[in-house]
Amino acid sequence: MDLTKPFRGSAAVRAGATTWRRLDGPGFDRLDHDTYVAAGTVLDLRGRATAAALAVPDAVVGGYAAATILGADCAPREAVIDLVVGRRRVRPRDGVLIHQDVLGDEEVWFHEGVSVTSPLRTAYDLARALDHDDAVVAVDALAHAHRLDVGALLTYPAGRDNPRWSLRVPRVVADADARAESPPETRARLLMRRGGLTPVPQLPVYDEVGVFVGRLDFAWEDLRLGAEYQGDHHRTDRDQWLRDVSRVAEFAACGWTILPITSRDVYRHQAEFVRRMHGAVDARRRELATRAA
Repeated sequence: MDLTKPFRGSAAVRAGATTWRRLDGPGFDRLDHDTYVAAGTVLDLRGRATAAALAVPDAVVGGYAAATILGADCAPREAVIDLVVGRRRVRPRDGVLIHQDVLGDEEVWFHEGVSVTSPLRTAYDLARALDHDDAVVAVDALAHAHRLDVGALLTYPAGRDNPRWSLRVPRVVADADARAESPPETRARLLMRRGGLTPVPQLPVYDEVGVFVGRLDFAWEDLRLGAEYQGDHHRTDRDQWLRDVSRVAEFAACGWTILPITSRDVYRHQAEFVRRMHGAVDARRRELATRAA
């Protein structure tokens, strides 16, 4: 039993991993009723969700925490934990939202030792609860991780029980795209779409003899113009930086120009980013027209 992850004290004692006396000592932190972790352990969202679920028997983790446990990277670091508990009454807990929903068997998955809402149910709940862009980011991440048909959200049965919230879902579905491979890619796509730019996401590029060169985050194929999101690790990881340089050179050899997209563009200087992308597209069109003349 891994005592650096949240665990039930009673289960650990039965398994012989520790004793009640030790659990009461300085080697462990008590998180809630019968819920412990090794002292000094810093819990991330997954750990906090696991602890919350252990403290409330038969609870199902939902929302952002479920998405994280299901492998969809879309949650803010300090996200509140959603617990679905059915029609029973559960005492409030700090950092936890209690939902008295009743889930169907197909809406619950047992994953990494925790009961969580299924990918489709998680996507539905986030689509109707979050602000629009955050909802699209979450649905993209879940759809990409689990190959979801986002159109299924439009007819999700739970929508009949809460039509007011369901009014948000069609807008989210219209903007969602399972090809997105990260939240910044989704946000960049939404910014460009609002600015009238519609590049193709995740376009595979081949050289003149049909050898695969790479997949571009965004591409204007007729212009041989691409754009790629570069997170901080592209700058700080030397091996990643060298791969990026080689990759850009390979695209250039096939006649492609690649534009970088950074966190500054997506999160801080959005209008400037859209203007710059428009300028690059227009300049490329003029360049190709001049060549053809």
